[in-house]
Amino acid sequence: MTPTPAHETSERATSPHTRRFGLPVATALVMGNIIGGGIFLLPASVAPFGTVSLVAFGVLTAGALALALVFGRLAERHPRTGGPYVYARAAFGDFAGFLAAWSYWITTWVSNAALAVAAVGYLDVLLPVGGSPLTMCAAALLVQWLPALANLAGTRYVGAVQVVATVLKFVPLLLVAVGGLFFFDPAHLGPFRTEGHSALGAVSASAAILLFSYLGVESAAVSAGEVRDPRRNVGRATVLGTLGAALVYLLGTLAVFGLVPHDELVASQAPFSAAVDAMFGGTWGGAAVAVAALVSMTGALNGWTLLSAQTPYAAAHDGLFPRVFTVKRRGVPVAGVLVTTVLASSLTVYNYAFGAGGVFETLVLVTTFTATVPYLLSSAAQLYFLASGQRDRVRRGRLVRDTALAGAAFAFSVWLVAGSGYAAVYQGVLFLFAGVAVYAWMAARRDRAAGARVPEAVLEAVPETERKAVEEAVEEAVGDAVGEAVREPAGPPVPAPAGR
Repeated sequence: MTPTPAHETSERATSPHTRRFGLPVATALVMGNIIGGGIFLLPASVAPFGTVSLVAFGVLTAGALALALVFGRLAERHPRTGGPYVYARAAFGDFAGFLAAWSYWITTWVSNAALAVAAVGYLDVLLPVGGSPLTMCAAALLVQWLPALANLAGTRYVGAVQVVATVLKFVPLLLVAVGGLFFFDPAHLGPFRTEGHSALGAVSASAAILLFSYLGVESAAVSAGEVRDPRRNVGRATVLGTLGAALVYLLGTLAVFGLVPHDELVASQAPFSAAVDAMFGGTWGGAAVAVAALVSMTGALNGWTLLSAQTPYAAAHDGLFPRVFTVKRRGVPVAGVLVTTVLASSLTVYNYAFGAGGVFETLVLVTTFTATVPYLLSSAAQLYFLASGQRDRVRRGRLVRDTALAGAAFAFSVWLVAGSGYAAVYQGVLFLFAGVAVYAWMAARRDRAAGARVPEAVLEAVPETERKAVEEAVEEAVGDAVGEAVREPAGPPVPAPAGR
C-alpha cells in the first residue's frame, strides 16, 4: 500500500476558509489555462492538413471532456494538489507517480518554450525581430524570463499579471470568433484534405498538434488543494471550462480559415493578426491583435511557470523529487521556477540553433507526447479503482458510466500518442528515460534513509509467525520518520495560476 504523503496531513488540516476560490473562479481558472498563447498560432499550424482539422477539433473536444470527467471523479476522493501525480501514485505506487510527475513537469516547461516561440511571431508584427534566428531566440528568452521574475517576486504579483492577461486575451479571440463570421469567405478555406495524408491520418496528426491548445484541462485537479469544496467543484469546473474553451477555439479557427486565404495562412506567423487585417483592411487591427496576443502569452507563461513548480513541489514532499523543490519564498517554489525557466530557455536555444523553421510544431508535438503519460496513468488509475472494487475511490452507482469514461479517456490518450509522430515520440521517450535515472537516484537515497532493518539475531528470537509483523512495524515507523524529515514547515497555500 502506498504510504500517506507527508504533506497530505497538512492539507487535510487546512481550514476550509483558506481555500482560494469556488466554482466560478475554478471554472475561469480551467478556461483561462486552456485558452492561452497556443491558439494564436495553431490555425496556421493545422492549415497544412486542410479543413479536415476542424473535424479533429470535434474529436479532440469529446476526448478532452472524457478526460475532464475522469479528473473530476478522481478528485472526489483525492482532493489534493498534484492531480495526475497523486492519482497514479495512489493506484500504482511510487514509480508510476514519479513518471506522472516527471512527464507533466516536462510538459509544462517544454510548452513554455513553445509559447515563447509563438509569442515571437506576434512580436515580429510590431518589431522586426524575425530577420535572424539569433534575434528571434533572444526575444523568446526575454518573453520567458519576464514572467519568471514576476513569479520570483511573489504570488501577489503573479495574480496581478493574471487578471490583466486574462481580460485582454479574450478580446482578439472573441473579435475574430464572432465578428469574423460576418466576413467569412468559403473560397479561402482551401482543400478539405491535402495530398499525402489520409483522412484518418490528417485528423490524428492535426489533433496531436491541437492538443497543445487543450493543455490545462487538468488545472483544477492539479490545484485541488486551493479549490473550495474540491470534491464537488473540481469536476464541474473542469467540464464547464473545457466546454467554454472548445467553443471559442472552434469558432475562432473556423473564422480564421474563412478570412485568410489558405496559401497565406500556411505561411503565416500571426494568423489572428492577418484575420483582423482582412476584416478591416490596413494593418492597425493586426497590430492591436498582436499586442493583445503578446499580453495573453506573457500571462500564460506567468501562470504556467508557477504551475510547472507545483507538481515537483508535491512530489518532492514525498521524496520522489529532490528536496530543493520544496523550498518556497513568498509562497512560490523558487527552485521549481528557476529550474523550469532554465530548461525551457535551453530548449529554446537548442531549437533555434538547428533552424527556426518548424520550431513551434516540434515543441508542440513533444509536449503532446509527454502530456499523454499523466493522462494515460490517470485514466488507468480510474480503471484500476473500478476493477479492483475500491468503491471508496469511485462514485457509487455509476460503475458503468465511470468505466466507459475511463476507457474512452485511455483510448483517446493512446490515439494522441499515435498521432504525435515518430520524431515527437522519439524525443519524448528520451526525456522520460532521463527521468528513470533521477528516480533511481532518489530511490537509493530513500532506501538509505529508511534502511533501518531488524537485525537477523533479533528476528531469530521472535516466533516465525510474528516476524513479518515486526518487520512491517519497523518499516512503517521509519517511513513516518522520513516523512517528517522532508515535510516543509506550514505556510500559506500556493495559489493556482491561470493562463495557458
